[in-house]
Formats: sequence, structure tokens, C-alpha cells
Amino acid sequence: MVAEVLADVLAAKVFIDGEAGTTGLLIRELLGARRDVEIVSIDPARRKDAAAKKDLLAGVDLTILCLPDDAAKESAALVASLGSRAPKVLDASTAHRVAPGWAYGFPELAEGQADQIRAAQFVANPGCYATGAIALIRPLVDAGLLPPDFPVTINAVSGYSGGGKSMIAEYEARTAPDFEIYGLGLEHKHMPEIQHYGRLSRRAIFVPSVADFRQGMLVSIPLHLDTLPGKPTGADIEAVLGKRYADGSFVRVVPAAEVAGERGKLEAESLNDTNQMELRVHANEKHRHAVLIAKLDNLGKGASRAAVQNMELMLGL
Repeated sequence: MVAEVLADVLAAKVFIDGEAGTTGLLIRELLGARRDVEIVSIDPARRKDAAAKKDLLAGVDLTILCLPDDAAKESAALVASLGSRAPKVLDASTAHRVAPGWAYGFPELAEGQADQIRAAQFVANPGCYATGAIALIRPLVDAGLLPPDFPVTINAVSGYSGGGKSMIAEYEARTAPDFEIYGLGLEHKHMPEIQHYGRLSRRAIFVPSVADFRQGMLVSIPLHLDTLPGKPTGADIEAVLGKRYADGSFVRVVPAAEVAGERGKLEAESLNDTNQMELRVHANEKHRHAVLIAKLDNLGKGASRAAVQNMELMLGL
């Protein structure tokens, strides 16, 4: 009983700015069951009142921005104007992912990244596709297996919940196609962070798609192994990934024997409602080909649950 009372007294105050969106709703649901977090809300009638929001922000420990990019920039500027009374900021939009002064909220990115997130006042939550792509690319670039100027191609498929309320409504009303490729202008909003945090000097070609399932994501990168420095094998690539994610907390490299047991097939939904991500290397040494695949929940490790992981680091929970 004493512990419960202390938890209530010491609960961190968190304001979800934009809690009515898909990401915000799930974050609110995840935090609602916790005793170490108190969710603070603004009167809906004063949601666009800058003075009211400023007063609220001055009284919380952290705000999570689940807003369109321009609105996220306005809220971040409002926080900055508070000086010593400013809370920490976790931005789930695209607005600040490569901005100076913002830590990138992918704790598994590299050694010391989780400590950067802990110490930062401003943290940008990664994009869903970017989380899978960077998880595969960055360790290989760091290890010298993948040159920064290599012509990388990224293919991905997501559940329709990644498209927000309008896309969800279309799929649930059965007015959307079962599958479609999109972003064919090759200007997807996740590309800047993929290039920056993947340490790529050459912009990758990224082809996203959406299919008729609500949650889940597969991000795949095909490689001609003989075009890489040192002509690595699939086992070499798996070893580099395995070393980077050896702690296995939220990112797991699936061993080759388990991959072989899947008989060349992979579905997208088995990690739904978790903060887990799995990485696989499908290699054919006869043809010297490999396909690297990241599986995650686009609303989990790709959005809301990743935000909760970052919040815990930022608040020391």
C-alpha cells in the first residue's frame, strides 16, 4: 500500500499533445494503466489557446507531440520559450528527426544512443519504415560491409493503420484496394532520417506499399553479395547484425537455422502489439544473393510503443 501511494505521489506528469490521432490514442492507452505516469490533458475548447497550452506545459515533466509537422514545430517553439520551466519533449512527427539539437529516439541505433536519449531535452521518435531500414543498414555501414555510397534499394509493406484515420476508414469501409505501392515520386518523408542515421552518402531508392491488414510491417533490402567489399556471405552479415543487437532487449536477429525453417516465407503480423523487432538474413550462396528483412509492428516499435520506450528513458522510469 505504501509503495502504491509513493508511486502516485512521484508519478511523472505527461501531456500528449494530439492525443486524438492513431499514435496518440495508443500511447494514451499504454500509459493509462501505469501508476508511475499521470496523463495531463487540456480542455478541448482551449486546445488552440497558446496561453493555456503554455501554462499546462510549464507544469508537466514531458510532452509527447502527436501532431502534423507544422503544429509540432509550433509546440516545440512554445516549449523552448519556457526556459527553465520547459518540460522534455518527445516528438512523434517527422518535423525534427534530423534537426540539430534533437536526439534520435532509436535506443538500439549504436552504443551510447540510449544515454543520449536519457540526457536529452528534445527527442525525435523515429519513423516506422526508418526504424526497420536503419536497423539493417547502420551496422553494416559501421562494419565496412556496406559502403556509404552503395546503391541501396529498400522495399516495404505496412498495415493500413500507418496511413492515419482517413486510410483506416477507407480500408474498414472496404473502399481501398487490397494492395498498393505508393510514394512513387520517390520523396517519402522517412528518407532523410534513413540516409542520415544509416550513414549513407547516396540516397537510397525506397518503395513503400500498403496492404489490407491493420498492423504489421516488413522492410526488405536486397543485396548482390559479390558487389560488396570483401564479398561477405550471408553468415558474415548475420554476425555483424547479431553483434550490434546482442543484448536482445527489443531487437532480435533471427538465426539462420530458424530462418531456414520458415521455408522462404514470412508474414508481417506476428509482432503486433509488441515493441519487438526481428531482423533476418535470407541468403542464397549459390547465386550470391541476400535479402535482409526487418519485421515490426508499425504502431509498436514503429510508433507508439517506441515512444513509450523513449519516454521511460527520458524520465528515468
